[in-house]
Amino acid sequence: MRTRYRSALLAILACGVLLPAGCARFDDTAAGQTFSPAPVPSPESPPEVQGPGADSGGDGKQAQPGPSRTPVPPPQGCKDFDTAVIATCLDTVAAVAGLPGDGSTPSALAGERKSGRVLLATAGKDATDFAKLDVQAAGDGGLTGLALSPSYVEDQLVFAYVTTATDNRVVRFAKGQAAKPVLTGIPKGATGNHGAISVDNRGALLVATGDAGNPSAAADPNSLAGKVLRIDTSGKAAAGNPNGSLVFTSGLHAPGGLCASADGGRVWVTDRLADKDALYRVQAGQPMTTPAWTWADKPGVAGCADFIDANGYVAIGASLAGNLQDVPVSKEGAVTGQPQVRLDGKSGKPPLTYGRLAGMSMINPQLAVAGTVNKDGGAPVSSDDRVVLIAPATSGGGNGKD
Repeated sequence: MRTRYRSALLAILACGVLLPAGCARFDDTAAGQTFSPAPVPSPESPPEVQGPGADSGGDGKQAQPGPSRTPVPPPQGCKDFDTAVIATCLDTVAAVAGLPGDGSTPSALAGERKSGRVLLATAGKDATDFAKLDVQAAGDGGLTGLALSPSYVEDQLVFAYVTTATDNRVVRFAKGQAAKPVLTGIPKGATGNHGAISVDNRGALLVATGDAGNPSAAADPNSLAGKVLRIDTSGKAAAGNPNGSLVFTSGLHAPGGLCASADGGRVWVTDRLADKDALYRVQAGQPMTTPAWTWADKPGVAGCADFIDANGYVAIGASLAGNLQDVPVSKEGAVTGQPQVRLDGKSGKPPLTYGRLAGMSMINPQLAVAGTVNKDGGAPVSSDDRVVLIAPATSGGGNGKD
């Protein structure tokens, strides 16, 4: 088992993106957080507690990236013994953005929906303050999306989707600098303010906007509500958009997450409709009228991560059901089977759950990061809310089986 774990972990670490020697580094000084981080696993010394995956247990199937089958001890205050947890005792982590690095010490930015705080979460270290955004979190608004600039290594800029007193908007900021507006005037309502932001991996930013409580706005070409927008870093329509418009496609209502494949050839958005939850394949100029998949039981689809190149599925966090939904998809973007559920506290060896999962982001092609929102109507443990590493399920389509 140790041999299989060592091989899987080395494969994950090898996927990290190297920062150029001249890049700025983050200040890792502790910011008053009280928890003691769990040790970071290494190929030479595999941990003895559950990590981001689960071992297959000698049943002839390929092991998932992760340590032994030993159950994880329960958290003690803000100390979490799970090596997949890289930050604890936060509040409603609705947005995350994986950071580039050498892969050996995964890190991400984590955004609290209600407070507007952005923190730097790094495996093996205390979380540190990165920025503070002014947000209005009434209803489902606040800080709901984070994305690195398409040229982050050079400009160190971060983009966020936030709700203010007057509108929903995209802002940009860097560590130690005040946020500046990029795109303002996205309609705000009593509900329908939750949005998401991502990069398309082709040099542009994607922005998913809610319908602001007005379902008809989703089809209104003159409204920015209920749309996927594609913009450049100055907030203008990105090159190649249909009719030179900000609007890339329309038909959203309560988007939970946006994600793209590493080459930008596939873009996905999750949405919550009145009668079902849905996953859409985003394509330029094509309204979102036919979902790639729907859930009649409405698990609360949220952030997503495209693991298709690594394992053949799109992973989707469920912020109500408290699990991860792996939707098997071909490289051409066609759904090939029913979603398989993991991290539900029932499957896996041992069973594992982090509760309600919200924002998700890729760190490298075989490792993602997610935030939990258990303090927003869930059943939080003492170390919630957390930032968690998500590794691929067993090869062959993310079937979540053991």
